[in-house]
Amino acid sequence: MELMFQPLKKYADFQGRARRSEYWLFVLFQIIVYIIAAVLGAIAGGGDSGAVDLLVGVVSLGLLLPSLAVSVRRLHDIDRTGWWVLIGLIPLIGGIVLFIFSLLDGTAGRNRFGPDPKGRGDSNTAEVFE
Repeated sequence: MELMFQPLKKYADFQGRARRSEYWLFVLFQIIVYIIAAVLGAIAGGGDSGAVDLLVGVVSLGLLLPSLAVSVRRLHDIDRTGWWVLIGLIPLIGGIVLFIFSLLDGTAGRNRFGPDPKGRGDSNTAEVFE
């Protein structure tokens, strides 16, 4: 459950790596928040779509930076630069590529973006078996 809110704690932190579970739990959190915002907007606006759009827009702006940050950290986990997030601007193909990247397992051990968030490949473990 803590991983779901980790991107909010690291609101605009584009450094390091994010596990798949952190990324996908935050996606789930965003979906839930959008649904709640849409329902509250519909209730407050009496069915007026303008109120729903306004509330969902405010929520979208609030979640934009943590969403970008966790996406970049997720790309770092598979040893890709964060600039790959811009491929999402290409219609259809970009979204598919980013979706596939988000499903890949992270690089075991340390990579150029930092240590493995799962703790795999620690030097302490290797010393035990030597």
